[in-house]
Amino acid sequence: MTSETPETLTLDELDYQLLTALQLAPRADWQRIGAALGVDASTAARRWNRLFRSGHAWISCMPAQFALQSVVLAVIEVDCVAGRLPEVAAGLADDVNIVTLEHVTGARDLLIQAAFVDHVQLGRYLSLRLGMLPGVAASRTQIALTVHIEGSRWRLDRLSDEARQSLVEGRPTTVRPGHVLGDEDVRLMQVLSEDPRQPAVRIAERTGLSPTTVRRRLDRLDAERSLAYRCEVARYVSGYPISVSIWCTLPAGDTGRVVSKLSGMRETRFCATLSGSANLILVVWLRSVQEVAAFEARLAVQVPELRIIDRAVALWVMKLGGHLLDPLGRKLRTVPLGFWNDPESDAAEGELLARLRQVVG
Repeated sequence: MTSETPETLTLDELDYQLLTALQLAPRADWQRIGAALGVDASTAARRWNRLFRSGHAWISCMPAQFALQSVVLAVIEVDCVAGRLPEVAAGLADDVNIVTLEHVTGARDLLIQAAFVDHVQLGRYLSLRLGMLPGVAASRTQIALTVHIEGSRWRLDRLSDEARQSLVEGRPTTVRPGHVLGDEDVRLMQVLSEDPRQPAVRIAERTGLSPTTVRRRLDRLDAERSLAYRCEVARYVSGYPISVSIWCTLPAGDTGRVVSKLSGMRETRFCATLSGSANLILVVWLRSVQEVAAFEARLAVQVPELRIIDRAVALWVMKLGGHLLDPLGRKLRTVPLGFWNDPESDAAEGELLARLRQVVG
């Protein structure tokens, strides 16, 4: 790394290759990572530690969709009272349900992706948590009926085919869905999410499990693809600093074919079918704001069935995959996801039910 200041870093080609390697094999040992990059293990580890400690790179960990008995992903648009957006954003930042929180352009102030155990918990959150938060003027919610593409597949693509193959070699080629995360698995995932590369001994100390049990459980979860890992990099050095959310309409019968085309586009980060009149949302990462029009023009040619209804450019991605970020996209700290547990909304619902049970004389 060169041209370094306390505030910013300039990454070199080896850094980008390292990040690509960790996107492909996030928990591989440093010897294997170094071999793929043509450097020794200590060089690879030193490079990563520098990026990680400065907040310029990190690895997220969250449950794969099929690994939970039920999960409802909601896309929530929030309007704030004038001058209250910073207060609202700060109030929402630590909510364990919120996966992504963005300050965006267009007909909403904040755009949220949040996960819930079921529709009941979502309703409770909207009415008893979000709806009661000072500074929130209004909100609109859609449910992601199907998530077609998510962030763990996004790559920097800075490695040779040979290096990529060396990192994925031996990985199971088929996914065996069906295993549902138990309580101990969830606790393990929450500790792991703070730093998926932390050693098994440290995880064991924090979970009360033995190191052997931790290694065995992680090996099983990895083999079953029950966890989704994302190696992320600060947006200002990623080469793709612009995130755009695009709402579209699409004939239901065309979904499979269109999603197949979208998944092959370099810019695609996220795609889901929605419950509203705009029945598809697409999140793309671009190199500049000026590329938005060109991307949409290419989209119109390659996927003519898709009709764009609205778009929002992220001004500040405040939270990504359960990690809080600064305006340049550097990680500040982790908020481990815990959407199976919402104590604030539960308490508010309990108070409401107690009032409803009261007999008015």
